[in-house]
Amino acid sequence: METITVERTIPAPIDRVFEWCAVTTNYERSPWVLRDTLTRPGEDAPWGVGALRKHTWLLGRFHERITAYDAPHSYAYTVDRSFPPSRHEGGRMTFTEVPTGTHVTWTTTTEAALPLAAPFITRHLAKPVIAHVFGRILDACAADLG
Repeated sequence: METITVERTIPAPIDRVFEWCAVTTNYERSPWVLRDTLTRPGEDAPWGVGALRKHTWLLGRFHERITAYDAPHSYAYTVDRSFPPSRHEGGRMTFTEVPTGTHVTWTTTTEAALPLAAPFITRHLAKPVIAHVFGRILDACAADLG
């Protein structure tokens, strides 16, 4: 398993940054994300606990379930299915107010689900690609809200 962490400070209030990131259709503003769909609303908020969302990136598809939702401070998710196949131990976005706006930390732990070379492929291919896409999504957030 590899843990991937991407951080950015977004020059906007925490409520706005959290909302932008929680409503993942906004991710389509990144050229790496083709489509995001809320397939089932959450229990306490449309994008909250229990929500199911589907992401289509240039390089894969991911079906995620929101497992924790503490607006505007954090939310967590797990990837239940993906293509290419992967094992996922969970992801989390945290939001912290700072003098210049909101500091976002996006962390996920995953591994390619392959019979051979999974650690190598995860470390040298999947990890840099996922980090790049996360960064581009957060850059889009900054551009939209800044």
